Amino acid sequence: MSESEGRSLGQISSHNQDALPGAIRLRLPATSANLGPGFDAVGVALALALTIEARALQTQDGRELTIAATGRDAERCARTANNMIFETYREVLTGAGRALVPLDLRIHNEIPLGMGCGSSAAARLGGVMLANHFGGLGWDQRACIEEATRREGHPDNVAACALGHVTVSVVAGDSDRSVHSATFGQQLAWKLLLAFPPVSLATEKAREMLPAGYSRTDAVANVQRAALLVAAFALGRGDLLRVAMQDRMHQPFRMEACPLLDRLLPLAGESGVLGVALSGAGPGVLLVVEADAAIAEIAERIRQVVGDPALEIVETSIGAGASVELV
Repeated sequence: MSESEGRSLGQISSHNQDALPGAIRLRLPATSANLGPGFDAVGVALALALTIEARALQTQDGRELTIAATGRDAERCARTANNMIFETYREVLTGAGRALVPLDLRIHNEIPLGMGCGSSAAARLGGVMLANHFGGLGWDQRACIEEATRREGHPDNVAACALGHVTVSVVAGDSDRSVHSATFGQQLAWKLLLAFPPVSLATEKAREMLPAGYSRTDAVANVQRAALLVAAFALGRGDLLRVAMQDRMHQPFRMEACPLLDRLLPLAGESGVLGVALSGAGPGVLLVVEADAAIAEIAERIRQVVGDPALEIVETSIGAGASVELV
């Protein structure tokens, strides 16, 4: 493991100062945060992604944004009103004192919205990266992560989205808002399954369910498991995940809004399932399974336990971080 070095995450354009910035393509992975006890600190990048192709929009009608979207929730992704990607882009440029460059966006989305898979972190980091490029801000990777984290409110999804694989991140303090991150687990071949209920859950609502404080016993239990969680992913010790992904800080308080969790937690340690946890704030549930596991059999077992033969289950894997390229 090594701390992120602030590599460039948007400084790729070489256009002259008088020309409009060139078109770029961003790939921003879905993420699953917390992984049980790693509340607001641990996240994993998934092989699912939000892809944005952006170019300067040249029209005579004063429009600031046009969007064409494909993939999952394409209709929602194509909305220009209150679009999180564009509003983040606009706010960053305004804060930096830069003129807004109207954009034409071509979006392909694979990230489930409102299911605990980091869709807002991907959108906010994408908006920051677009502002970095089209505003010529010259920010490095760490600056992009810190700006997106400030807007997201916590670093776990943002850092995992930017850096990829398994990421641990912290905000230095109340006055020092710098983000310190380490990423690892590039060698892991474990498969990931995501089980989704039919109804989404807003992160804000999920946070309102949490208590104002915790007992020392519960705090110590989570510290122990969070440490074991990092060791398990860093060392590839799947045998540790059943215990390492247990949590007392947020999952027990979200059970009512995340009904799949209570039914699926007992699968940890059974038939190739290494560990089970809420994906982020839920309501989706993440199952880490062995690399050679029989996915169809596990999926059938999940549907049997839940009692829903039509339950949506998505297979994915641990993936790389955000990328940007000229097109």
